[in-house]
Amino acid sequence: LARDRSALLGLIIIMLLIVAAIFAPWLATHPDAAWEMNPSKRLLPPGDTYWLGTDRMGGDVYSRVLFGAPITLMIAIIAVGASLLIGVPLGLVAGWYGSWLGDVLMRTSDIFLAVPQIVLAIAIAQTLGPSIQNVILALSLTYWPWFTRLVYAETRSLKNEVFIESSVALGVPPWRIILLHVLPNVASPIIVRTSIGMGFTILTAASLGFLGLGAQPPTPEWGRMISESREFLPDAWWYVLAPGLAIFFVVLGFNLLGDGLRDVLDPKTRRARHV
Repeated sequence: LARDRSALLGLIIIMLLIVAAIFAPWLATHPDAAWEMNPSKRLLPPGDTYWLGTDRMGGDVYSRVLFGAPITLMIAIIAVGASLLIGVPLGLVAGWYGSWLGDVLMRTSDIFLAVPQIVLAIAIAQTLGPSIQNVILALSLTYWPWFTRLVYAETRSLKNEVFIESSVALGVPPWRIILLHVLPNVASPIIVRTSIGMGFTILTAASLGFLGLGAQPPTPEWGRMISESREFLPDAWWYVLAPGLAIFFVVLGFNLLGDGLRDVLDPKTRRARHV
């Protein structure tokens, strides 16, 4: 992984995001200005006092971007984690047992996949009302089919392997085969999908925030900040630039890391790249 420059770059970006999320209160130049309103200092350009300028309510853009990092990271971790808890078990069950149960689970996931995730997430978040909790719920309910479909395909493929057939012939219980033999062998694609899914979830969460369905003022959230900056463009260009670049680099970091992990964890892909 260290020899893959793009993957290493993605890892560095993610580490910077984690550092910003943990140490935001200490890295922020004006911590109070990230939450409090000060109309007398609204829309100030970048300078020595406010490194990235101020927003429409006089808040420090740099501090608000930093305090938006833990919110963004929390949404992604919880949403993707919940999708894992839903999608992976369903994929294992559907792939192993097949028959009518597998068909029901797969057709259910196909229904969710037939509708673009952002559209379905908007519908769910709009129905439940604008809040961070509802955004997390909407993202969790719309992303689990990706894990289900992935694990289902891998499990069906593994069922024909000799070591699985040998375990069945020896009378090993199905649950033991699934947990000790199938799950470890599908862990690699799950890890790659999780990394890429983190970036995709952050982008979708920012889109919901842009539409006003996520965090509500004065909570700093990157998508919401971009939405609020629209009416002040192009004069207050710094207002949209900071959160926009934050989203761009974080999503890029997760995608680069996901590609690197795929090459590291999949020997076939790694060999193909070296040929």
